[in-house]
Amino acid sequence: MLEKIAATVFVFGLLVFVHELGHFITAKLTGMRVDEFAIGFGPRLVHFRYGETVYTIRLIPLGGFNDIAGMAADDNDAGDRGYCRKPILSRMIVILAGSAMNFILPIILFFGIFFFAGVQTPNSAPVLGKVLADNPAAQAGLMANDRIIAIDGKPIETWQEMVDAIRTNHGTVPMTMQVERNDQELTVSVTPHYDASQQRGYIGIVNAYTSTYPGFFQSISMAFERTGMIVVMMLDALYRIILELSGSELAGPIGVAQMAGEVAEMGIVPLLNFAALLSLNLAIINLLPVPALDGGHFLTLCVEAVRGKPLSPKVMHYIQNAGVGLIILLMLLAMKNDVVRIFAGG
Repeated sequence: MLEKIAATVFVFGLLVFVHELGHFITAKLTGMRVDEFAIGFGPRLVHFRYGETVYTIRLIPLGGFNDIAGMAADDNDAGDRGYCRKPILSRMIVILAGSAMNFILPIILFFGIFFFAGVQTPNSAPVLGKVLADNPAAQAGLMANDRIIAIDGKPIETWQEMVDAIRTNHGTVPMTMQVERNDQELTVSVTPHYDASQQRGYIGIVNAYTSTYPGFFQSISMAFERTGMIVVMMLDALYRIILELSGSELAGPIGVAQMAGEVAEMGIVPLLNFAALLSLNLAIINLLPVPALDGGHFLTLCVEAVRGKPLSPKVMHYIQNAGVGLIILLMLLAMKNDVVRIFAGG
């Protein structure tokens, strides 16, 4: 449990820190006054002042903020250093910098994974690379490097054949596995758990991998390629969600925390991969033209550039309230999905 909590705090903290750091650095570079740089929400846990900025870590690690002076024109006590007094281009840079950093982070993470941990290619043989604790495989006594040679009397030649046999089990009938371990054969009985939301059985195993180590520049190239490929896949998935008007695939903080905990059990490399995926997801979602998100804020700046003057405070108030309301509805839907998945899987 402690490992899952630590993994959740690490993932959320890393993504929030990088995002807010983008806003912070560009605000400073464009001459804005930043009164507070905060990671988390709620009561302060740690805080200190350096120069004109107070740096804080708060209790709830599900977000963060930069308190930039003069975000509202009628509440600007920073003069020419206020956000509202800066050129539109400067404000656009500050608004987009958070998401830009969330695009940059996965490139750095993927580079580190490729260069230091290598590229892992799944072994097609039915050999267990890792057995996850507190799952049916571990409870049945299966161990890493075990080779599954038959399930319920049917010979198993590949990893995919083994996975298919396990997935079709609804968790009600024990499976008899013939296992080869250290040149000896033994028989174990395993009853898979059934994940109703995914409609598949599972026993908590990860296949073995072979690793290759690309060079420095090849790792950089591969990091860019991996990031670009994932962005395209995520945009396609987002398009389908919007087209179908379905939020069934949304996951909220509860679901993300549960996934982070499960991935952490597999090791630091899978956790870093998960953080990279989540960072790209955050970047894309945050750029949607929805009020209260950075994309919505950027859109109002575009309108201001065309009109030659900002929208009135009254209009901005209504726009922000509509955006907050929409985000709250989406969060409630995502949390509902989280709860359904938890009970369906448990």
